[in-house]
Formats: sequence, structure tokens, C-alpha cells
Amino acid sequence: MDLTPRPGAAPPPAGPAPVFPHVYQQPQYPPYVLPRPETPAETTTRLRPIRTRHPARTATAAACVVLGLGLIGGAATGAWLTSDSSADAAAHSTYTVGRSAWHSVPVDTLFPRTLTGDGAGPGGADRVWNRIAVAPDSGCRAGLDPLLARTLGPVGCARMLRATYTDATASSVTTVGLIFTEGDEAAMKALNTRFTAQHLGRRTDLMPRTYPVKGTAAAGFGDRQRASWTVRVLTDVPVVAFAVSGFADGRTVTDPQPVDRAMVANATTAAAQAGLGNDAKGIADRIERGLRRTVTDLTEKPE
Repeated sequence: MDLTPRPGAAPPPAGPAPVFPHVYQQPQYPPYVLPRPETPAETTTRLRPIRTRHPARTATAAACVVLGLGLIGGAATGAWLTSDSSADAAAHSTYTVGRSAWHSVPVDTLFPRTLTGDGAGPGGADRVWNRIAVAPDSGCRAGLDPLLARTLGPVGCARMLRATYTDATASSVTTVGLIFTEGDEAAMKALNTRFTAQHLGRRTDLMPRTYPVKGTAAAGFGDRQRASWTVRVLTDVPVVAFAVSGFADGRTVTDPQPVDRAMVANATTAAAQAGLGNDAKGIADRIERGLRRTVTDLTEKPE
């Protein structure tokens, strides 16, 4: 076929060059089309195969999560319990419980209506004391001489309780008191050491005052009737205990003696021969022991 354009004919429009497959002509075979070259490997994205999730592996992962949360929760709970235990122990220490005993313990527990003193009298005689009055709780100025109040100043005075007892024959009277202090253990020990080293418990100007009660055997029991006394600074509870005794007939005593001197064998003073030192010591001992026992019970078995 003649493809030469005719004279004067417009040339065919220019277009994209035709694309022909690469053909390798062999006379004895039909035309063979060569395949295009593969796309270079670096221009493709290699896909990672997704493995099927194994049930055992899922369970193991879940167990690890639960175990981790349990350990964290256990640590937090342990810290909370430890903190709570420490706070609970502090809340029920003998000093905390003892300091509040003046308003949390019944008066009949602090000052029983009857006190029995087996062998507590002169020569080992038995004694019985009956409570005849309990004073309203008060500050320390009402029941302490100014000098004694200043001496106890380092431990402070939160509250003071007092009661007056008489013996079975109503011939002697004794006022016993508990001063609940504001001091801590170190302050109480320091005051106790001072009382012991300086023998402050023997000074007549540091005698506690009495609690007289009208219409009773203690009606005439005033400062001039004080015959024997004891003052004790406790260190296991924040309390100062005291007791002061005298004659129920209101007689004046010119030579009062602390209990350790009034209880000396063969002592000839009126207070010693009447057993007033024994009364003051015997009543103070029992009130003090009762307070310690009560505070210990409240500390070990909190409500």
C-alpha cells in the first residue's frame, strides 16, 4: 500500500508516538511479545503477615494485668493499714487515754465509794475508807497552794478531781486528788526526777489543800487541820496524785508530816500515832492503782 501523501494534502496531525510492544521477529516463528521488566523492589511496600492471636497468650497477658493491679492495690492497702495502725496506736496510748480519763471514766471508778486496805493501817491493821463527797472538777488553783501550783507549772494543769474519805470510825478524814496534766512523757519524767532529787514531797509549803464538806465528818477539815500528805508525779500516765489527811474533830495540827515520816516505827507525833500517814498513803495507793488499771484496760481494749 502506498502511504505517500498526495501533493497539496495536509500532513497528518502530530500525536503521541505510538507505543509498540517489543517484538522479536523470527522468520520461522510467529511474533513473540517480550514481557515488561518488573517494578524495582525498592519502590514497593513489604507487607508483614498478621499472626492469628493465640488464646493462651491472651489469657497470660490478662493475668499479668490483673497481677500488676493486685500488687499495686496491695501496696496501697498495706500503706493505708500501716498508717491507720500507727494512728490507732497513737490514739490509744496511755498518755492520750490517761489525759482524757477525767471526763471519760465514771466517778465511781476513779473514786470508789468504799476502799479496802487490808494491812494498810498502823502495825498492819486493816483499814476501810468510805467516800463522803466528790468535788466538782476544777482547775488547779482551787486545790493547790500557789507555790505547789507553780512547781507543777512545767507540766501544766488540764483538770483536777478530788474526793474526801473518812475511816470506818469517822475519826479521820482524807482528801485525795488527781491532777491531769498537759505534759508529755519527757516533761513528767523530768518533774518526777525533780521531786525525788529535791525532796519536794516533804516540804510543808507544798502540801495540797483539803476538800471540806459541810454537814459531814470533813466539815472542819481545813488548811490548819492537815496532818500528813503525799504528792506523787506519775510517769506512765500524765497525772499527779496526792492525798492529805487530818482529824475529823477539826483539831489544829502544828507539826504535819509527810507519809514516809509519819509511818516510821515508834514515831510519837499525833499524826503518826493516829495512823494519818497510813490513811493518806493507803488511799493514794488505791486511787493511783485504780487509775492505772483503768487506763491500761482502755488502752489495750479500745472501744
